[in-house]
Amino acid sequence: MTNRSEASVATPEQIPADLQKLAIALNDIPDEYAVRLAPLVDAVVESTRRRRRILTLVQDALGQLRLDMKYLIFDLEATRRERDDYRLKLEE
Repeated sequence: MTNRSEASVATPEQIPADLQKLAIALNDIPDEYAVRLAPLVDAVVESTRRRRRILTLVQDALGQLRLDMKYLIFDLEATRRERDDYRLKLEE
């Protein structure tokens, strides 16, 4: 019997264990059923990969946003200190 689902072999670390087991089990069923199920399993595997990529992008964007916020808060505090210093100099 041929390997019908290369999706589980390509990058197993990105695919949940349940989907890997499903892809392996797909090789053990009769061809008439496997031919109908293989595209569905491949679609689920691809969808899972896409969700992981999106999740990684969102996590990276949030990390960058947090860093940007820290810089903005630092800049705001420095600006306030400068403003207060100038006010004191003007009052003298």
